[in-house]
Amino acid sequence: MGTALLADDDEAEPRLPSDSVTSRVIIDAVDLEVVKASLSGIVQEMQNSLFRTGFSTIVRESQDASCALMNAKGEVVAQHVVLPLHIGAFPACTAAVIDGVSATASHEGDAFIINHPYHGGSPHAPDIAVITPVFVGGELFGFCGSIAHKSDIGGPVPGSCSGQAREIFNEGLHLPAVRYQRGYRPNTDIERLIAANSRTPELVLGDIRGQLGADRLGEKRAQRARRQIRQGQDPRLLRPPARRCRKRSSRRRSPNGRTAASRRSGSSTMTASIWNSPCASMSSSTSTATALHFDFSGSADQTKGPANIRPPLVQAACAYALISLIDPNMYVSSGLAARLRHDGARRQRAQPALPAPVNTYNPTIHALVDAIFDAMSHIVPGNVRADGSGSRSIILGGRSTYTGKGYVQYEIIAGGAGARASKDGASGITGQPEQRQDRADRDHRKRISHPHRCASS
Repeated sequence: MGTALLADDDEAEPRLPSDSVTSRVIIDAVDLEVVKASLSGIVQEMQNSLFRTGFSTIVRESQDASCALMNAKGEVVAQHVVLPLHIGAFPACTAAVIDGVSATASHEGDAFIINHPYHGGSPHAPDIAVITPVFVGGELFGFCGSIAHKSDIGGPVPGSCSGQAREIFNEGLHLPAVRYQRGYRPNTDIERLIAANSRTPELVLGDIRGQLGADRLGEKRAQRARRQIRQGQDPRLLRPPARRCRKRSSRRRSPNGRTAASRRSGSSTMTASIWNSPCASMSSSTSTATALHFDFSGSADQTKGPANIRPPLVQAACAYALISLIDPNMYVSSGLAARLRHDGARRQRAQPALPAPVNTYNPTIHALVDAIFDAMSHIVPGNVRADGSGSRSIILGGRSTYTGKGYVQYEIIAGGAGARASKDGASGITGQPEQRQDRADRDHRKRISHPHRCASS
């Protein structure tokens, strides 16, 4: 799918190279906004369906889940951000599906699941993604996806978040991209495998089926939207609007040279350095554009324990900070990631190597986010905020005296967050930390989604 070209009065769009997969077609800005609103509405409807049909309170009440639409390349074209740290998960999970299943092997009615942090984009094993291909006229049109936290996916402790894990093999069942349905018929062997490795099989399978239902709803709505889009424009309209993200980002003062900051997580340090770097333009093979470069190579080495974070989570942290500080209403898609560059040395805490454990990533991601915000405060000083308290989890599990069934209870504990020069932050907060921080900052242009409740991730 090609680049979305806008008919802007203030800037002429360079001509696409001759070998581009699309011809130059000017898309009216109003048409683009209408399609974006339609896609956002589809994702919101998927999200509402998932929250209403979730089998566990983690999904139904805590709303620890996200939905997105991807094009046929796996690029996110619409995502309703409930959990900011899911921003980077969908492209990686969909890419794993595309790489693991050839285009000719995928058919209408198929569905795939994945939760492997190294083979896909899940932050840790309890976050299972359900990806379904969308076909229109027998051709692959895109993908619908959902990610939701599961109460237990195996491992030595209830909740699958053992602080003693030294490899991901200690963190529960890990699935690469595997087929969950073929022709709308479920793979019962996969369900039996998951159920046999969970202390709460009814909750886990119930939530997976709720995710599948949300994806199927998204499929129907996406197929209808495709019929409503004018013929010949849909490939370009379903390209992530990177140019729009670039123009919005350029309204803010770019960093002069390099800015850097660091935060400690336990005995380790997370360091973020930010500067502008040239990158190839998405609309021309000869022109260049500016990308915001995040470098974490000064961070600590990967830990023996489960406090490491994978690159999709790092990308999400960068995008979250950028959206929060620049434009809380920015359209979330892979176009935003196209203007971000992040790297770090292999076998560091922000780029661990298999089989380094990752399940208790919260302390590390909080330190990383605080370092990014601090470094970016030199770019947008008016939006500076103090560090949040971070969070810790309490997970209780056992078996009912009466039924013998297993249970797992989550509680996420945190302190204050959101303090800034002009206003106090929230005190005594509890719930999923990224969401709580986001809620505390809503009056300071850091709120990037609709109100949401606490969650456990």
